[in-house]
Formats: sequence, C-alpha cells, structure tokens
Amino acid sequence: MTEEVRTTVCPYCAAPSVVERPPSLDRPEPTFALGFALTHQSAGERVKHWLRTRHPWSHSGLARASLQEVRGVYVPAYLYSALAMSRYSASIGENYTETETYTTTENGKTVTKTRTVVKTEWRALRGEHAEYVPDVLVTASRGLSNAELEHLEPFELRMLARYEPALVAGWVAEEPSLSRDECLSQAREEALARVGRRLESFMPGDSHRDLKHETRLEAESLEVCLVPVWVLVARYAPDKPPLRVVVNGQSGEVYGKVPISWVKVLLTVLGVAALGLLVYLLRQGGRS
Repeated sequence: MTEEVRTTVCPYCAAPSVVERPPSLDRPEPTFALGFALTHQSAGERVKHWLRTRHPWSHSGLARASLQEVRGVYVPAYLYSALAMSRYSASIGENYTETETYTTTENGKTVTKTRTVVKTEWRALRGEHAEYVPDVLVTASRGLSNAELEHLEPFELRMLARYEPALVAGWVAEEPSLSRDECLSQAREEALARVGRRLESFMPGDSHRDLKHETRLEAESLEVCLVPVWVLVARYAPDKPPLRVVVNGQSGEVYGKVPISWVKVLLTVLGVAALGLLVYLLRQGGRS
C-alpha cells in the first residue's frame, strides 16, 4: 500500500478495497467520478490501430509493437468553474470599397484604367462581458501531465457521479499529487484563455485587432474528480525505451509521444533534394 493510491487488494483473499484516509487541503476527498466505458480489450485494439497509423516518419517498429502493462487508472483532476467578469477593448475594422485610377503599360503604350480596392476603416470599441465558465478540467496527478489530459479531452462530464468508494474498488485510483494551489493556478489560466477565445469569437465588424481584456474570476468552484484513463506500454524496439500510451476510458481517444525515425527523415530530405535537383536540371536542359 502506498500513499499515492487510494485502492488496494487484500493479500489474503484478493478482495479489492478502498483506503479511507483523512482528507487534507492538497488531498481532499473526491467529489465526483467518471466510470470506464471502454473495456481492457477495446483499449488495446484502439492503441494497436493508433500505432499502425502514425505519420510516415515514425519508427517502423510501432506497427509491430507489443502491448504490455495495460492498466485502468482513475486519475485525479480538478474540475473548475467560475463567473468571469471582463472589460475589453479592441479596434474594429469595417471594410469598404473604392474605385481608384491607375496607369499601366500595354503593348508599349501607357493606358489609364480603374480598379476596385477594398479598404478598412478602424474604430475603437470598449465594453463589458460576463459569462459563466464551466467544466475546466486540469490534472492533479504528477503521473499524467496536463498536456496529456488535454489531448484526451473531452470527457463526457454529463456522466459525472457522486464519488462512492464502490465506484473505484478493484481499480487503481490515484490520490492527488499536485497541490491545490498549483491546480487552481492552472485552471485559472485555462479559464482566462477560454474567455479570450470567446471574446475573439463575437467581435463585430469584418476584422479586429489589439483585443485586450481584464477579467476578474468570481464564485470559483474547485472539486476533485476522478477520470478514467487506460495506461498502456508499447515495446517497439529492443534497444529503445518503451512508449507509454494513454487512452480516454470513455471515448477511446489515444495519445502518446510518437518516436521519430531520423533515418526516415534524412531519406525524405535527401529524396526531396534529389527531386528538386532533377527538376532544375530538366529545366536547364530544356532551355539549352
């Protein structure tokens, strides 16, 4: 039994159980949990297909990789929501057309022509915006980075259930290993970025520039949620470290850092260079 997990198996009868520890600020009791919808076998099949369909410069051994250490893990994450109160400013561009006269040379003569050009009139815009920012999910685990979690999202949060020990018994369920303050800071960053994208989306006019906003987050909520993740290890070469692949336990979305074959990259570069040289020589030959 370790402090990093809240589930264990009895060494005498193999019965799964949940370790109940007193909650603390950085290791609070989970509030919600999402169940697994993807089976062990389906997760393995998703990963095998994913390995076979990587980009052309990936290591050739991926297509024949063997999967080992397939584990279903309930990963702790913080579910954040807040009311965002924003003041923004921007320059809004309105397009209009003008007909202008210009001169050019045709058949050795100077001629005058007209053409329609599009110009933009800029005006200042200021305003206030309020919106509720729900369901910002950030990792609370050092074992699964926030970047990896983002690649696995979205999770079907409508399926959230109130946490009960029976929901995670028999599975590996991690305790939060990142502090609450770290996760709150990350969640606020994501919420502010989401507000920025929302403001971008409803700017009027034909174009805009210099959009700035000052946003205050109020009525914040931060709850621990256990999300289902399959963790698999793929061994694709005897002289290479194994590749860790993670799978969304609901949707089957797969993510891993694909190893690149630099030999393939070099051959591609040389092939493109050779093709460019051939085209150049053919053009030179055609001119002579």
